[in-house]
Amino acid sequence: MAAGKWLRLVHRGGWEYVERTRASGVVAIVAVTPAREIVLVEQVRPAVGKSVIELPAGLAGDAAEFAGEDFETAARRELEEETGYQAAEWRYLMAGYGSAGLANEQLDFFLATGLEKVAEGGGDQHEAITVHTIPLEQADTWLQQRLAEGAGLDCKVYAGLYFAQQVK
Repeated sequence: MAAGKWLRLVHRGGWEYVERTRASGVVAIVAVTPAREIVLVEQVRPAVGKSVIELPAGLAGDAAEFAGEDFETAARRELEEETGYQAAEWRYLMAGYGSAGLANEQLDFFLATGLEKVAEGGGDQHEAITVHTIPLEQADTWLQQRLAEGAGLDCKVYAGLYFAQQVK
């Protein structure tokens, strides 16, 4: 139907949906510091026209140098690139769909613990990411305040909070 550099619109069985053309998958990271803080990122998302609070996340295999990378490797790379953190421990959590009526994109979630800050973060040269470390017990109040201030919220953050609360 239509295609851009990164996405294509597909028509199948009476349905229209979007699929990525240059990635093998998407990873989302639930990052929890030793002080029991969740690490969130915030960046402007042109599709909604505002700054959005999200889990650190990114694409696997979206560039020639990342071709064939496994999802945990992509998650490690994205966590450091976006937040400046490296994790000593990684655990696969689950796979799911962010918007199954719009896209065929599956997200693979990882839990990252034993975090150590090794860089500033903020994303690559095409991103302007703000990093937030929020105490788990204050996360809901903080999110409600940011929403009242006009920020958007990626609903996957609440899935991340569910998993983060399980960390002892």
